[in-house]
Amino acid sequence: MSIEDSYRSNKEITLIDIARELNVSKSTVSRALQNHHSIGAATKKAVLELAEKYNYQPNAIASSLFKKSTKTIGVIVPILSHYFFSTVIAGIEEVAYKAGYKVIICQSHELYEREMIVSKTLLSAKVDGLIVSVSKETVNMDHFQSFLNKNIPLVFFDRLPSGIQSNSVSVDDYEGAFKIVEHLIEQGCKKIAHFTGPLNITLAQNRLQGYKDALWKHNIPINNELIYECGFERAQGIATTEKLLADKASIDAIFAVCDPVAIGVMLTLKQKGINVPHNIAVVGFNDDPTATVIDPPLTTVAQPAFEIGVAAGNIFLKQVTEPGGGYIKEILKTNLAIRQSSLWGNR
Repeated sequence: MSIEDSYRSNKEITLIDIARELNVSKSTVSRALQNHHSIGAATKKAVLELAEKYNYQPNAIASSLFKKSTKTIGVIVPILSHYFFSTVIAGIEEVAYKAGYKVIICQSHELYEREMIVSKTLLSAKVDGLIVSVSKETVNMDHFQSFLNKNIPLVFFDRLPSGIQSNSVSVDDYEGAFKIVEHLIEQGCKKIAHFTGPLNITLAQNRLQGYKDALWKHNIPINNELIYECGFERAQGIATTEKLLADKASIDAIFAVCDPVAIGVMLTLKQKGINVPHNIAVVGFNDDPTATVIDPPLTTVAQPAFEIGVAAGNIFLKQVTEPGGGYIKEILKTNLAIRQSSLWGNR
């Protein structure tokens, strides 16, 4: 079959097709496509023209076996639609593009099984590195250990797992939580509930500890009945708020583990006729765009999401260029974004 026949029948054009058409070897075509100095100008021109005419696409996996690099970075996030994760990815891509890398993005959808499957897929695709924020279900890290066993750079961000040593980027979750709870206390709040994330995740643990320590500092007793393990979604914020109200808990503020949960809290309180902040103050963590458009605007802890992505990308590049240099751990600062939802003392 001629190259023209293959093209018309929608078959993928290969190096062999081009070589057969030009009556040269497969290796000659390969070197011509790589602009190798050993190939004459006329041959290069003929190969490139034919490759362009028939839309030849190189086999990335086959090429990687020869070059020992696919120039790709795998990224796994729990949910791509979240503003925080999409912004982190933008930071990763900024670094990757400038360094000549492509990014393959996968979602775990907060499912351990799916996370395990996509990580194995990326490993099989021979990515040069993996940047990941673990799902809320993830406890076993064996699927990530496989990357370390093959000396493939691994960088965790935001949700850092325990039980595995690797590179990481996060914000100071403890400090951010401490500062925002202290802000509530300064507004006059003393009965502050906390909706935590899943407590197998370190950021949820650190934010819970920041909440507790802020109360301790101001001599406010910790009431474990005001601590509700929640999740990271708006629907979970709604469900947990309904449970708190059903429990008839006496509170004057709620610190939600993240903004989607805080939005769920505020929507539920509003539906029940409970005014924010005059009856109950509400604060979150992230500084999503929705924080500024909800009524009242949400006080939250602002995370530098884009900078987290840039830092993760740079750590990957350093691990590639300086292998064996030890694990890198970066912790970035947060800032309070004070808005109307927490100004309880201004009633």
